Amino acid sequence: MHSISVPFYASMLSNLGHVLKKAEAWAAERKIDPAVLLNDRLAPDMLSLRWQVMLATDHAKGAIARLAGVEIPSYPDVEETFGELQARLARTRDFIESLPEANFAGAEDKTITLKIGGQEMSFPGLRYFQGFSVPNFYFHMTSAYAILRHNGVPLGKGDFFGRG
Repeated sequence: MHSISVPFYASMLSNLGHVLKKAEAWAAERKIDPAVLLNDRLAPDMLSLRWQVMLATDHAKGAIARLAGVEIPSYPDVEETFGELQARLARTRDFIESLPEANFAGAEDKTITLKIGGQEMSFPGLRYFQGFSVPNFYFHMTSAYAILRHNGVPLGKGDFFGRG
């Protein structure tokens, strides 16, 4: 589980950092207040860009902590600038990369139980990772990317997947 989860999340969080750097530079070149991008959303009932980034980090650190059997680090969700979001991404990468591979022994079969909407959901570790954690993580990654593309930030698939 370590080999499929830690490198995946670390890489994708780095890619998200790259996307945010491009967005910040694009806004600066056009003299656009960064808060315009950070607080934008695709629909009125959708969370903003900054929340999409915070939730992506929450899914990454939560999944890794659960699979490794350690406490999930708590972040206060106060980031309001590109720099603060970059620091959150780095803090999350540092956390997930700090956990030794030995912590993940047997994690594919370990029961992961979450409380969502007042109901408990339980999964074996591998199914939790593949069927719950990764899709939720990608949802927030993709939403962040889509918000920036919608605003005109010149991003491509390579940026999202780390080849841009």
